[in-house]
Amino acid sequence: MDIELGNADIVAIVALALLAALLLAFRFRPTTWLGVALEILLANALAIAAVLAFDVMLS
Repeated sequence: MDIELGNADIVAIVALALLAALLLAFRFRPTTWLGVALEILLANALAIAAVLAFDVMLS
């Protein structure tokens, strides 16, 4: 299975990561820098997984 990420995929990853980070920040309201960093990592992982899943579905 060959997965290629183009410019549109990278833009989608960034947009989904920002949206997920915003939603997680409103939901959990982290108070420490560690909480913020973990939230950012989780949002990025979810965004990458969503774009890869969508790419696999279309190919």
